[in-house]
Amino acid sequence: MAFTLFGGGKPDHPMADLNHVRKLISGLPANDSVKALNDVTAWLDSINSAEGFRLDRRFELIDLLDQTARNHVRIVSEEYQSTQRLQKFKENALWTAAFEFWKLLGDAYGRCVEQLWSDASAAREIRTELPVIVARALRALTLQMKWMLLRYSPVDVRVWGEVGRHYFFAENKEIATETIEIYPGAHGQGTVQQEFLKAMMFGVSANHGLNPVQQEIAARAVAHFGKMFALQLQPGPGCSFYFDLSLREPPAHVSQGFTPNPTARCFGAGGVLAALNALIQEIRQLDRVPAELDLGVNFDTDLVLSALRHLVLHWSDEPPARRWERRRIAMRLTVVHGFQNLLRAIETLADDTSLDFEHAAATESWVIEDLGEGGFGAVIPPIMGDWIKGGILLGVQTEDWRAWGAGIIRRIVRDESRQRRVGIEILAQEAIPVKLSPAGAVSQAGAMRAGESALLLSAMPDKQGEISLLVRAGSSMRDRTIEMNVRGKRYQLLPGSLIEGGDDYALVTFEATELIG
Repeated sequence: MAFTLFGGGKPDHPMADLNHVRKLISGLPANDSVKALNDVTAWLDSINSAEGFRLDRRFELIDLLDQTARNHVRIVSEEYQSTQRLQKFKENALWTAAFEFWKLLGDAYGRCVEQLWSDASAAREIRTELPVIVARALRALTLQMKWMLLRYSPVDVRVWGEVGRHYFFAENKEIATETIEIYPGAHGQGTVQQEFLKAMMFGVSANHGLNPVQQEIAARAVAHFGKMFALQLQPGPGCSFYFDLSLREPPAHVSQGFTPNPTARCFGAGGVLAALNALIQEIRQLDRVPAELDLGVNFDTDLVLSALRHLVLHWSDEPPARRWERRRIAMRLTVVHGFQNLLRAIETLADDTSLDFEHAAATESWVIEDLGEGGFGAVIPPIMGDWIKGGILLGVQTEDWRAWGAGIIRRIVRDESRQRRVGIEILAQEAIPVKLSPAGAVSQAGAMRAGESALLLSAMPDKQGEISLLVRAGSSMRDRTIEMNVRGKRYQLLPGSLIEGGDDYALVTFEATELIG
């Protein structure tokens, strides 16, 4: 996009001098993207609070800083996603740098939109860039939403209010469906309406039930299918959500009380579900992600499939129903997280003489606030659970359970007072330690004691003769015929299917047959 920067009169602001701006940009550290991004964010803040910039010059300067930050924000985002357990201060530095950049960039483009509302002559003069400004403002708001959800925080009502106001402006100016170059590059074309729908679909994707890597996959999937989402004034098949442009409220399913009005817009997956299911099937068959789905980095196919299946569930016309009724309760819950910590907790419980202080330090005490047949809703103390994210494996022990059970965090919500609440699906009330070995490696039960440790979740095989096991992530036992030793009995296990995987575990099924002799 070509600009003639800072022609004519200039406001009394140091960044109105192009030579000064170039000098500032040239001084950005090449090998410290957090500092570079913080510097650009500070300059955006200074411009946002300044008066006197003509709209075209303000936009030119914002665009220059936006393009300057592109590579740095990409590096910061990739570093945040690539390391599972960052030190807390590092995680804070990366998150703050990225979120504050998108916040100030969104404010910058948003100020341009506000000026366009009040200055019709300026809107005419900058007519070519008009939809670009609005589309970028919407994208910055979507990325703010993404970074809020990475910390499982509620999306600020400010974001929903600005999304509605910006899109209403685009409809009012009849620019919502113009195809434009939002950003330079091979995939930079789009429309304001598509950016609006990406924000909407990301907003109804139930990201609180995904871990950060799955959230990134979901965001990439939203971008990939962005041109196929549906928008209309009335709900219908493939268009079962709504958003009121005049309110500061998140989008919702039409089943939650939709009333048609002039500012309400209905939207949904449209034809995306069929394409998404076809993509899932292709990934299963190829055991890899096709190149046309740009995920930025190579994610494990099991993680990709779990995230895509999650989107199918939550983008469908029928909202996911709770499988069991919940009842209010107050009960103490002892928690450990991760496969190895759960194994250690079970071993410590079995050994009354154990002085495993490392295990004791790994336990946390939460409070159950509601209970259903399939799991708990729990409150996390403020100082606990820095490791919390969706999909994490938990060892759980209530006041009534003598054994350690196994569960998975399915939902995380931070309320307005920053209190974290989680939904935990219980896989088993007792996780039974077992040993696994390659088939034929032993001749008697006792010889298997040195095998690979796993956790049996099924006291008895199900109707299909299958059992469920938790094994460590990357275990070679997942896809082969093996033998299992449990409480003095030996079983042959034929591989079944992978149910899901996490950072350090895989939940798999096997067909089990007891071995005699």
